[in-house]
Amino acid sequence: MEISTGRRPAGRHPSPGPAPAYLGPALAGDPTRPLLTYYDDASGERTELSAVTLGNWVVKTANLLLDGCGLGEGDRAAVLLPPHWQTAAVLLGAWTAGLSVARDGGAPAGPVEVVFAASDRLAGAPEAEHRFVLGLAPMGAPLPEVPAGWQDYAREVLAHSDRLPPYAGAGAPGWQAQARQAAADAGLRPGDRVLVDAAAHPDPVRWLLAPLLAGASVVLCAHLDPAAVASRAATERVTRVL
Repeated sequence: MEISTGRRPAGRHPSPGPAPAYLGPALAGDPTRPLLTYYDDASGERTELSAVTLGNWVVKTANLLLDGCGLGEGDRAAVLLPPHWQTAAVLLGAWTAGLSVARDGGAPAGPVEVVFAASDRLAGAPEAEHRFVLGLAPMGAPLPEVPAGWQDYAREVLAHSDRLPPYAGAGAPGWQAQARQAAADAGLRPGDRVLVDAAAHPDPVRWLLAPLLAGASVVLCAHLDPAAVASRAATERVTRVL
């Protein structure tokens, strides 16, 4: 077994490894409670994921990279996606697989092995051996038509195991220190329910990692209607607004 690369030898089906590190606090509590609730006030979408459901997407994404692409520790990913529940699955899955992801959500300097891009950002995507497009449709629906040279993430990821292999990567340690500081600066505490304006906080350190590492849950709002904040905060039992 090539522990250093995260690659699985052909024909091996190991027993489940540990849970994804970033979901540990949520899975240790009540894993069926809402962990990430996504609103899009432009489309009317509301999607709610528990720690179990998000963890399933995260592990499948990690296995898509480890087994489907043969990637792992030391490989690099470009993630050209807005704040979204599927973006959370991609980022957490990439970190779980041990990949490096650019700080600004774009492409790292130099070549990359894999790209995840929203369907409206393909023109700015770098070249890579593996390229996945995301339509970011409600319920994770696949694209009706896939552009040439791309694979549909929503379709491809579902074919992979929801068992985390024991040789999965350790994640992105450089981001964790920044996220813990961001959580402390925002006063986030275990059990908080955090409403996040996606337009105001596009950085995954703030909208995703800081709440998760603090033991909080997220209500992520795209195209947030200011008039809806008070009622949504009451409905979702929000304790912090960012």
